[in-house]
Amino acid sequence: MTTTLLAPQQSPTDSLDAANRSAINTQIEELMASLPNKNLLTPEERRGIIARYTSVLEGNFIYWMTATLIATQAEEARPIILENLHEECRDAHPDMLRRFAIGAGAFPTSADALAVNNELASMRRFLGKLSPVQSLASMALFEGFIQRFMSYLADLAVLQGSTEMEYTDVHGVCDIAHTEGLFNALAVEQSVNPLGADQDLFEGVHILRALIEKIVFNRPDGVAS
Repeated sequence: MTTTLLAPQQSPTDSLDAANRSAINTQIEELMASLPNKNLLTPEERRGIIARYTSVLEGNFIYWMTATLIATQAEEARPIILENLHEECRDAHPDMLRRFAIGAGAFPTSADALAVNNELASMRRFLGKLSPVQSLASMALFEGFIQRFMSYLADLAVLQGSTEMEYTDVHGVCDIAHTEGLFNALAVEQSVNPLGADQDLFEGVHILRALIEKIVFNRPDGVAS
């Protein structure tokens, strides 16, 4: 008698999850590869990146995650987002970020806030659509990018003479788990609440990428990356 061992078959959900992870991770890799050499930036350029990042994140990240929670319908996905929000609020992450910016001499000015206004407004309007799968995809990109970006952001602050690193230290670690959780939530949500054929899964990813590029490069509107 001959016994044939069959390799476990990957489910359609697993295949879709792998494809989503690959596409989003490619976007993150491209963003990281595009970052300017921190040692060649002027003090004002370093300050501007930190200030624009702070202007966007301090008052918006919890709102983004809350909008994603409201949109999400899969019961297994919602606790993942709630845990993220719980940690953000319990540990006062916006306060950590404010102290980080002040320590680097990069507290945002009105000019910093206005520089990212159009791209930030686009992200707010997108999340206001309350599209669960698209929102989760965009948040997975953001958490994955932030985890990778923290060491770069910390280096900018050090070059500015700062020693206030709690924000970057915490997020360089906790966002690894947050990213994995959001990928899992995306897979669950997509399996029970798939997008329509006319919807782009990565609509929010593209909008968020444009905002990140504005934070980093502050190119004039209409200038391509």
